[in-house]
Amino acid sequence: MARWRVGGEKEETERHIGLLKLVQILSFLVVFVAGIIIGLATSSHINHYFTSQAEFYFSRNFQIALPPVGGGVGANCNVVPHCEKVDCLNMETFLRPKNLTHGMTDNEIFWRASLLPNKEEYPFDRVPKVAFMFLTRGPLPFLPLWERFFKGHDNYFSIYVHALPGYQLNVSEDSPFYWRQIPSQTVEWGTVTLADAERRLLANALLDFSNERFVLLSESCIPVYNFRTVYKYLIGSEHSFVDSYDDQSRYGRGRYNRKMLPDIKLYQWRKGSQWFEIHRTLAVYLVSDSKYYTLFKRYCKPACYPDEHYIPTFLNMFHGSLNANRSVTWVDWSMGGPHPALYGKANITEDFIQSIRNNETQCAYNSEVTSVCYLFARKFAPSALEPLLNLTSTVMEF
Repeated sequence: MARWRVGGEKEETERHIGLLKLVQILSFLVVFVAGIIIGLATSSHINHYFTSQAEFYFSRNFQIALPPVGGGVGANCNVVPHCEKVDCLNMETFLRPKNLTHGMTDNEIFWRASLLPNKEEYPFDRVPKVAFMFLTRGPLPFLPLWERFFKGHDNYFSIYVHALPGYQLNVSEDSPFYWRQIPSQTVEWGTVTLADAERRLLANALLDFSNERFVLLSESCIPVYNFRTVYKYLIGSEHSFVDSYDDQSRYGRGRYNRKMLPDIKLYQWRKGSQWFEIHRTLAVYLVSDSKYYTLFKRYCKPACYPDEHYIPTFLNMFHGSLNANRSVTWVDWSMGGPHPALYGKANITEDFIQSIRNNETQCAYNSEVTSVCYLFARKFAPSALEPLLNLTSTVMEF
C-alpha cells in the first residue's frame, strides 16, 4: 500500500507539472498574438497620421509648384502661372537649340556633337547657315560693325561667343549676339586651352544641324566684304580654309616632339594660323578626335603652340584633300615677332581696306583662280571702330 501511494503521488505531481507547462505555452501564444494585433493597429494609425500630415503640408506649401495629380504639365493653368505644354523632344529643340546654356562637360558635348545621322535627307527644309564663332577674352569692340554686317540675314547665320568664365556680354535683346555665349573655361595663350576653346565652340555650333560652315574669329577681327558675298563664298566652296604648311625652320619642324612617334611623323607635321574656316564634315572629325588631341596635349607645350599645329597637322594627315591650305582671314606679319601688326584709327582709310580686298594675291577657289582670297582681317585696335563704320556703305557695302 505504501509503495502504491508513493507511486500515485508521483504521477499526480507529474500531471500537474504538465498542465502548468501547457498553461504557460498557451499564455505565451495569447500574449504574442495580442502583441501582433496591437502592433499592426498602431502601425496603421501612425502611417495614416504621417500620410495625412504630409498631404496637408505639401498641399499648403507646394500647391503652385506641383501640377495636379494625373493632369500633367498644363492641366490646370489657374494653378500654375504661365502654364504651357512643352514637348522636350520636339524636332525644333533638337535641331536648333535656342538656349546655349547647358551643364555638359567637354567630353559630353564632344560626344553629343559627334553624332551623325545615317539618313541623308533632312526631315525639314534646311537652309545652310554659317556659324560665326568668336573667341574672346571679354568685350567685342567691333560689335556695332558686326551687328551692321549681320542685319537682315537672320536665317543664314548663327553666332557663338567663348569668353572668359564669369564675363557677361552686355548687349540689347534685339542684337544677334544676345544670349549667344557658350559655357566656357579659362584660356591661356600658347597652351592647349586654346585648342580646347576652339573645339568647344565647334561642338556647341554643331548642335544646330543647319550650321554648314564654321568660321573662327577673334575680338580684333573685322569683315572686309558684305554678308551676301561672305555667305556665297563659304557655302559654295568645295574646300575648307585652314592654313597648313610645312615650315622647316625651328618655328615649324623645330617644335615637333619625337615622343609623338609612331602616330605622328615629322614629315606629317604642319603649322598654320589658328583662324580657320571649315565645313561641317571636318568639324565633326575634329570634335570626335581623342587620340591625336591627347598627343598634342601631352607633348606640344611651349615653345610648341597647339593652336598653330594641332588642326593643320590633323587635317593634313587625314583630310588634306578637303582643305584649301590657306586662310580667309588676312593678317600682317611683316613687322616680325610673335604677334601680327595692330591697326588703329589712323590706319583706317578707304585705300587700306581696298588693299586688303584686292591685294594682288591670286588663290584657288573650286579649282579656279580668283583674286578674292580674304573675307576677314585682323588685327585691329578698338579705336578703328568709328572710321570702319564710316566705310561700311562705301567700301564694304553693308
